[in-house]
Amino acid sequence: MRIPALAITTILCIGSLQTSAQSRPEPSLQDGIAALQKQIGDLRATIEEMKTEIVRARAEAQELRQTLQASREQLNPSTPSAPADQNTATIQRLEEDEQLLNAKVDEQYQTKVESASKYRVRLSGTVLMNLFNNRGAVDNLDFPTLATEENPIYPRGSIGGSLRQSLLGLEVFGPEIKGAKVSGDLQFDFAGGFPNAPDGVTFGLARLRTGNIRLSWPKTTLIAGQDAPFFSPLSPSSIASVALPAFSYSGNLWTWIPQVRLEHRLDLTSDSNLLFQGGLLDPLTGEFPPLHFLRAPQAGEASRQPASAARLAWSHRMLDHEFTVGAGGYYGRHNWGFHRNVDAWAGSSDWTMPLGRWEFSGEFYRGRALGGLGGGFGQSVLFSGPITDALTQVRGLNSIGGWAQVKFRQTEKLEWNGAYGQDNVPARDLRLFAPQQIYYDSAITRNQSSLVNFIFRPRSDLLLSLEYRRIRTLRFQTDTEGAHQINLSMGVLF
Repeated sequence: MRIPALAITTILCIGSLQTSAQSRPEPSLQDGIAALQKQIGDLRATIEEMKTEIVRARAEAQELRQTLQASREQLNPSTPSAPADQNTATIQRLEEDEQLLNAKVDEQYQTKVESASKYRVRLSGTVLMNLFNNRGAVDNLDFPTLATEENPIYPRGSIGGSLRQSLLGLEVFGPEIKGAKVSGDLQFDFAGGFPNAPDGVTFGLARLRTGNIRLSWPKTTLIAGQDAPFFSPLSPSSIASVALPAFSYSGNLWTWIPQVRLEHRLDLTSDSNLLFQGGLLDPLTGEFPPLHFLRAPQAGEASRQPASAARLAWSHRMLDHEFTVGAGGYYGRHNWGFHRNVDAWAGSSDWTMPLGRWEFSGEFYRGRALGGLGGGFGQSVLFSGPITDALTQVRGLNSIGGWAQVKFRQTEKLEWNGAYGQDNVPARDLRLFAPQQIYYDSAITRNQSSLVNFIFRPRSDLLLSLEYRRIRTLRFQTDTEGAHQINLSMGVLF
C-alpha cells in the first residue's frame, strides 16, 4: 500500500511551501496557501481512490478464495455410492475450475499496466488453426462461399491450412455516467488479404471486424460502432467459417456495418420480455473500394440519407433456455448518379426454439438492393449499360433467402449441428440485362450451402471441430457448379 508514501510526500510539500512562504511577502503567502490546499485536495482524492481499489480487490480475492476452498472440499466425494465415472468427471471438472479460479486470484494482484487510463482493459482472443480439403473449385480456399467454374486459378481440388481466422479482441470497462455503465470492445482477425511477397498467403493481414461503444442502463442500451445487422442477429454454428459468418451469400445477412442503435427491454412477466431495437446504419451497397487509401462514397452514402432499421423480439425462458422469435425491417436509399435513385428494403424474421437438448434456429429475409448486407450474393443493382452513361437504367436486384439449423447438445462439452441455407435472385430480373452488365463477374441466380459439424470443448479454453460443407451455385444460362469441403479446426481461447 502506498498511503504512507503519499503522507510523507504531503508533509514534505507542506514544509517546502511553508519555508518558501516565510521568505516571501504577504501576497505570495496567500498564493502558496491556495496552491497547498489544491495539492492536499488532489492527494486526498488520490488516496480515497486507492482505498476504494484496494478494498474492491481484497473483496474479490477473498470471494474467489472461498469459492476455491469450497471446490477443494468437493474433491472428496461424500457419497460412496456415487458411480466411479461420475466421481471422476466431477473431479476433473473441479480441477479445471480450480485452475481457472487460481488464475483469477492471481489476476487480482496485477496492476493496470495494460491501460493508459484507470479503467480496466481485458485482452481476449482465439488462436484458430483450420486444416481443409476441397473437392471442386471454390472462390476462397479456406472459408469458401461460392462454387466456381474450373480454371487455372480455381482448380478442381485443393488442400491446405490456415491461421488467419484467429481472433484478437479488446474490452474496456469504463465509468458509470448518469446511471449508465460505459464499456467498449474491438475485434480483429487476420483475414484482411495478403502482402505481395513470396508465400504471402501465410502472412494474413490484420482486419477490423467489429467494435462497439455501449452505455447500458438496467433495461436500455445505447450502442454505437460497427456490428452485424441487428435486425438479422443470428448465424449458423461453425468453427470452420469465422472470418465470414457461415452461409454468407447463402441466405445470411451478415455484413459488419457502422451503426447507432437503441435497445429497450420491456418485462412482461418474470419469464418473458419484449425487446425493441431501432437505429441508423451506413447505407452500404456492396461496391468494391475504387481506391486503396482514400474512401470514396458508395451509392448509398451518396444519397446523403442514412439507412434505418428496427426489430421487435419476444423471448420466453423455458427449461433454462431462451425461446425467441423476432421480426425486423430495413430501408435505405441509393443514388447512382444522374438522378437514378433506388430504394433498398428488407423484411426479416429470426427464431431460436430450444427443446431440451435440441435447438432449432434460423432466419428468413425478402428484399431488394441488399448487396451491402450480403444479400443477392453481394450485388445490389443491375445496369442496362455503362454506369457513366446518363441513359443507362439502374434497377434494384430482388433477392430472397434464409437458413435453418438443428443443434443437438449431447453433453455440456459436445454439440452437433446441421444446417441448410439458400440465397435466390429471380431469373426474370436477370433477363432484363445481359450478364456482362452486372457489376459482378457472373450472374448468379441461386447459391445453396449445407453443413454438418460437431464442436467439442474438452476444456473451457480448448475447442475441436470437424465439419463437412457442400456448396451448390447456379448461374444464369450456364451450368451449375458444386464443391465440397472437409474442415478440421483446433482452437485455444485466451
